[in-house]
Amino acid sequence: MMIPPKKRDELEGEGADYDEIIDVHLTALDDLVNVNSLFTIAVFIGMSVASPNQHSLEIRQECDAGPLLSKRLILYEVVSFACFLLSSLSAKSLKVLINLKKIKRKIKRIPKVDRLFKDVLLSEFWGRALLALSIVASFVGIVLLTMSMANVIQIMVGKLSCGSNYAQRSVLCLVVIVITALLLYAPSMLYVVIATAPRD
Repeated sequence: MMIPPKKRDELEGEGADYDEIIDVHLTALDDLVNVNSLFTIAVFIGMSVASPNQHSLEIRQECDAGPLLSKRLILYEVVSFACFLLSSLSAKSLKVLINLKKIKRKIKRIPKVDRLFKDVLLSEFWGRALLALSIVASFVGIVLLTMSMANVIQIMVGKLSCGSNYAQRSVLCLVVIVITALLLYAPSMLYVVIATAPRD
């Protein structure tokens, strides 16, 4: 993410290496894209479960999921895929802009285009906006993917409404683990956005 000039001077004054800090930021963006890629694979695995006349592992016929659950599964999977794609593209765009900002003085100047880059694309506001968009999109994608996995459990194991113990335990473990992961993920990402905001 882009560090404001004032903050950059402070860091350099304290002996910090600005280039190393940028490398850390670029690595973090790459890690975010890689994580999104793993989640995208899970999306397509979930889609393969959505088929008509799917029977659960429960013996009771009333525990079989109807077409409504399969439709919800497809909806959640598609939207979560779109969120992960948005997050990855935003992170990649931010990475490109960071690299451009490092060499912007060496780029051949085209007045109108240069003004657009300087005033908009290379601005601190645009950099923070891309970072925030990437984080929020990834966060929403994880939530939707969790909801879709809960539907996969109901389709494969049995509906929660029919009292399937294994389905209930599976969904409970899924929700608890995902919420714990998000509680670890969200504060650190929020701090990144706040820490890179310009100071007056």
